Amino acid sequence: MAAMKLEAEIDNDMRPFLVQYMDGSIMRLATSPFVPPSEVPGKTGVATRDVVIDPSTGVSARLFLSVDALRWDKKKKLPLIVYYHGGGFCSGSAFSKLFHRYAESLCARTGAVVVSVDYRLAPEYPIPAAYDDAWAALRWAASLSDPWLSEYADPERMFLAGESAGGNIVHNMAVRAATAPDGQDMSIEGIVLLQPFFWGSERQPSEVDRDDRPLFVPEWVDTLWPFLTAGTAGNDDPRLNPPPELVMALPCRRALITVASKDLVRDRGCQYSTWLRLGKHCHEEFFESKGEDHAFHLNPWAKASAGKLMDRVVDFVSRTKLYPITYDVKPRRIIAPKIRLQRISPNFITSRDLSMSMRALV
Repeated sequence: MAAMKLEAEIDNDMRPFLVQYMDGSIMRLATSPFVPPSEVPGKTGVATRDVVIDPSTGVSARLFLSVDALRWDKKKKLPLIVYYHGGGFCSGSAFSKLFHRYAESLCARTGAVVVSVDYRLAPEYPIPAAYDDAWAALRWAASLSDPWLSEYADPERMFLAGESAGGNIVHNMAVRAATAPDGQDMSIEGIVLLQPFFWGSERQPSEVDRDDRPLFVPEWVDTLWPFLTAGTAGNDDPRLNPPPELVMALPCRRALITVASKDLVRDRGCQYSTWLRLGKHCHEEFFESKGEDHAFHLNPWAKASAGKLMDRVVDFVSRTKLYPITYDVKPRRIIAPKIRLQRISPNFITSRDLSMSMRALV
């Protein structure tokens, strides 16, 4: 009877992430145990510590430092990775076992200093709180405000990385860094979008094809962004559905876009990758994990596929020269807004065009 009553009192059913009841209370379902930090390196040779970036908002981060990497070359500073976890903007934490484990692996494999950002979640803190926290953390990391960062991190080799919602955050931080006055002093070497969460009102083939039985269904995803923004934005919000001209004008140095073949949002990632390539302002790379679904790399049982993906990320971060780009994107699977694309020539896109595009979207 109690269970039936609870079901009747549900206001927003956002399973598998959470359930919000009519009295405003929230029950989060996708949880992972808290892992305490330790400045004593564990089996992976990685030490961790937590920092509060902004006491007024509570935005904080967990820092990861590979002791083994320090032994490789004591005089050479390490790459810096600012990592944003996934979880649909309403779930997850940098301090949870799920994302701690991935950030720790990222640190151990790349040798980079990793800053895993713990941002505020919706619906308690609707979008744009997550973006504001992500930006505050990025500014903090770039300023090398922490002793670990000032002593060991190379600000000229800073990467942004994230999966799902975190991949979406990476895109929006890259746009802001290219256009905001307080982003001009940043040096972002590359961005890594792992199965990024993009969406829109126009269906893509991967969102219609149910043969692969994806983790999520499009009808449910349609309700997510309005929920996350407290009803202030729809699914064609440019933060969720970036216009092609905005992506094509993005002046990032390097980008690695990865998708999973069974993922509902697979074609959104393919589309984003294609637009970056057309813009010719970014050395773009694309990688598809065959037979896998959304955020599979966080699953400890997906060792083979997750290992291949991690190898690609490690290669991308560690590389000192640009390799030839290979593409594995099927054009027939991508639906682009042709009218908007016809109005812009990728050969003549500048940072000024990017700023103008952003102003037009505000």
